[in-house]
Amino acid sequence: MQEATYRGTVYPWQCDHVGHMNIMWYVGKFDEANWNLFARLGLTPSYLRSSGRGMAAVQQNITYKRELLAGDIIAIRSIVLELREKSIRFRHEMSNAETGEIAATCEITAVHMDRAARKSTPFEAVIRETAMRHLAEPVMA
Repeated sequence: MQEATYRGTVYPWQCDHVGHMNIMWYVGKFDEANWNLFARLGLTPSYLRSSGRGMAAVQQNITYKRELLAGDIIAIRSIVLELREKSIRFRHEMSNAETGEIAATCEITAVHMDRAARKSTPFEAVIRETAMRHLAEPVMA
């Protein structure tokens, strides 16, 4: 794993009736990590706007391992698991930054889209090359 793609705090208003961070906030924090990971791969907001491209999640699986409480500091680290011509699969690990314990993991498959055509489209070579450097195990499918 590399440098964090998200850092934040659990606020009291993000907790449910039993005092744990509510699942909707896990999803939101993982989403913020998505955009930081994408930017590292060259899929920056300016690239997406100027190229007419976009990213669309097609599958997301979250595993909850430890509760997070109000005041906990969170770090998410992300890694690319698989790169295909038009899609990417990656994993986020959310940890309690104080204890180092993994609180949740999220595995996502996302598709690179042509927004005008509303269809998937291949990644540009420079993005593919950058993503390959972030692969957990360099395997090209």
